[in-house]
Amino acid sequence: MSIPLRIVFAGTPDFAATTLASLINSHHQVIAVYSQPDRRSGRGKKITQSPVKKLAIANEIDTYQPLNFRDQSDIDQLASLKADIMVIVAYGLILPQSVLNTPRLGCINVHASLLPRWRGAAPIERSILAGDKLSGVTIMQMDKGLDTGDMLNTRTVEISESMNSAQLHDKLVDLGAIALNETLDQMSMGQHTPVKQDDSLANYADKLQKSEGDINWHQPAKDIARKIRGLCPRPVAFTQLDGQTIRIWAASEISVTELSQNSHAPGSIITADKQGILVACLDDTQLLLQSIQLPGGKQLNVSDIIHSKKALFVGQQFMQTTADTTAK
Repeated sequence: MSIPLRIVFAGTPDFAATTLASLINSHHQVIAVYSQPDRRSGRGKKITQSPVKKLAIANEIDTYQPLNFRDQSDIDQLASLKADIMVIVAYGLILPQSVLNTPRLGCINVHASLLPRWRGAAPIERSILAGDKLSGVTIMQMDKGLDTGDMLNTRTVEISESMNSAQLHDKLVDLGAIALNETLDQMSMGQHTPVKQDDSLANYADKLQKSEGDINWHQPAKDIARKIRGLCPRPVAFTQLDGQTIRIWAASEISVTELSQNSHAPGSIITADKQGILVACLDDTQLLLQSIQLPGGKQLNVSDIIHSKKALFVGQQFMQTTADTTAK
């Protein structure tokens, strides 16, 4: 049986809150929680607590929200907790070396990628956008670099041809909790084995930009489908139709036989029925749009809107919002 550890947890979004819940339910002791300061969000710009802070309060765990760790008073506060280890999951702050050195066993991170493949802010989305076949979680001993620390544990999951970022996220949340608890048990007994990363295999997962969702129809259908999956549920892929922005939530590549090819211009709507909106892409490939969002509306399956809006689609052509410099 492993020795219970005194844990300080640092995290902010839902991904982190789910991991925190698994620690609260473990035999280890969460003695304090750190989360980013409350911020204004939503249409009303109301002050909102992070999912991690809400969960900590609900479980009567002391919560701290330093703007950063540049003030010595914040470091002294952390040291006063006398934690065995600090677990960081999507905290959103860069921690100085003085913080990393404070807990007895240092700081470990639950990272949503198979390091060193994707380091940085958006590893889940970047793995799908890149067409990776595998993803996973890595438990990492943190150092002063960006996701460069020694690996302590990994869990792997396959990325299917239909999986979007939200679905991969949910799988990694569960895997991360399992791998984290296993690692904590090993560390409590001194049985963990750090493995150095191969820096030559690393890529940086840049933060997603809304502009990345702009669909260029002069690409093969499989590449566009990958973009739509990678950017769902945010920032969501989009295109222009008759001067209006259409957001695309779900789509799939359609197998095209030689007999069904008909040299439609990329972006042209071939058919619009209850099965979806069939769109021509580069090299006679075709994409079936299955879930979209019209201006001022909500996300809907195409089958739910096609009868009333069919005239909007038939004979039309989707366009890239910005100038398409790659058109052939």
